[in-house]
Amino acid sequence: MQTTPAQASRSDSATATLRRQILSGKASAGDLLAESAVARRLGVSRVPVREALFNLEREGLVEFSGTGRAYVKDLTPQDFEELFVVRLALEPLAARLATPFLRKDPSRLLDNLAATRRARSVHEVTRLDLEFHELILAASGNARLLKLWRSMRGQLELWLSRLHHSHQMQTRETQRETLEAHEAILACFQTQPPSDCERLMRQHIFGWREWLPTPPSAS
Repeated sequence: MQTTPAQASRSDSATATLRRQILSGKASAGDLLAESAVARRLGVSRVPVREALFNLEREGLVEFSGTGRAYVKDLTPQDFEELFVVRLALEPLAARLATPFLRKDPSRLLDNLAATRRARSVHEVTRLDLEFHELILAASGNARLLKLWRSMRGQLELWLSRLHHSHQMQTRETQRETLEAHEAILACFQTQPPSDCERLMRQHIFGWREWLPTPPSAS
């Protein structure tokens, strides 16, 4: 049976609402997302809720138990480590490839920085932080790099949101640090060779290493 436009709209709306609740911390790691309860809360039937949960599972924000129950994803130290390693592999390369294009047209990065200056919440700064990096991936001209990065976008946003909250980082502090780092990257694109931009991006990603949780030691 084909999905009608109205059903698709309700599913998209449910997906967006649940995603926002997860990323903001309103829905905590490990919380049960029972279809019937979520449907009542959102004022929709269970069908769009079920589709929304499957969408969020693909984004890495929801996981299903062996009995089919849906829970908010609880990122483990191993998840953090894997996200870090993949970012370190993808983003410096993307920065090198993107340098010629961004030197000619940095307008989208400039728009992103302007929006970051206007941001009024940690959640908004986090979203714009990842958008800045996604713009660089897109500017690399390598569709496969961008597709790989986008496949973990949801978990990256979840990682950063929880990182900021766990360290009780205030909006202004997070905003300042994000702007300083991204302005330096933009300046590098405008004045330095691709190899320097690749090196700076690697240093930027390595900066997150100190925030990674330590995986438990093997017994």
